[in-house]
Amino acid sequence: MAEPLRILQLYPKEDYFTGAAIQLRELTLGLRARGHHVVVATRPSPIWRQKAEEADIPHVALPMRHELDVGTVLGLVRLLREHRIQVVHCHKGRARTLALLAGLFVKIPVLILNRGVSFTPDPWNRLGYTTDRVTAIVAVCESIKRGLMATGVPAEKIEVIYSGTDTDRFHPGVDGSGVRRELGLAPEDFLVTQVGVRSWRGNDDVLEAMARVVRAAPHARLLFVGAPSPRIRILEEKSGARGLGEMTRVLGHREDIPEILAASNVTVDASYAGLGLTGSLRESLAVETPVIGTNLEGVPELILDGETGLLVPPRNPEALAQAILRIIENPIRAKAMARAGRKRVEALFSIRVKVERTEALYRRLLARQP
Repeated sequence: MAEPLRILQLYPKEDYFTGAAIQLRELTLGLRARGHHVVVATRPSPIWRQKAEEADIPHVALPMRHELDVGTVLGLVRLLREHRIQVVHCHKGRARTLALLAGLFVKIPVLILNRGVSFTPDPWNRLGYTTDRVTAIVAVCESIKRGLMATGVPAEKIEVIYSGTDTDRFHPGVDGSGVRRELGLAPEDFLVTQVGVRSWRGNDDVLEAMARVVRAAPHARLLFVGAPSPRIRILEEKSGARGLGEMTRVLGHREDIPEILAASNVTVDASYAGLGLTGSLRESLAVETPVIGTNLEGVPELILDGETGLLVPPRNPEALAQAILRIIENPIRAKAMARAGRKRVEALFSIRVKVERTEALYRRLLARQP
């Protein structure tokens, strides 16, 4: 039996429910279940402290106020020595820089940086990818790997490991009827859902598309999930201005995402920048709800157009509207694509696969160390 590894997951934020935080905690729990000693370090966060304690995972709070935070570097050095860490897995560039500084005082055998967005690194950040002191980069999709290679990062330094979905929590048997009752939906109402509210997520494009959809399908309804408080009012006003006020609901943070996706007839994501691979599309397919995404970055690696969902060009509300209408008009075909999508998620985009591939990467990189 292989020796357990001693791993630090370093996250310079305090949030617990964003996509990055969810991926971090699922990876941590998966590695812990496989017998490894895993420490999580975040900014001070009561919920991280509580959840880590419940899972019997050491949690260390570090300020991580900025990339040159001397107090954090010293605390990180103590942590690395105390736990005899072999692998530091950094989530976000600030974590990488702090780990590189700590590595001036204590040996870090393997230093890995996660890359989950497609924004082009600036010249300063590019150094943080190309330096030999970063052992490897985990890209969450092939398109991000190609983007890093275009900036000069060697291909052999980049490992593609898809973000994962908990296929036990997100499964076809999830009951969405309670959510539909909460939203006051009739059985014939067709619910279009977008999870994630940010300018580059294309929320305005979804509104424009829905203004076209309801002319042909008056029973269509729209739901936005995950809006910060100020954005709730803004989206409600924008919906009203397009005549969609009675047809649109905007929700803030929710933890019943499996039920929301199961309650939906289609999940859309109209992102036009920054994304790697949208988590809500993976999760939607896991519960066998049809999906529509933009033909951008890593999305086509999940959505095979016409096979596991539909792809549309970014910034094209008319194309998005036509895709939604195709789902409305062809429910049997849409369900067949969703079932095929579930199989694809199980094979390539599950937490189980992600944990197995990450563990294998850690061992491979450690084996190369002198």
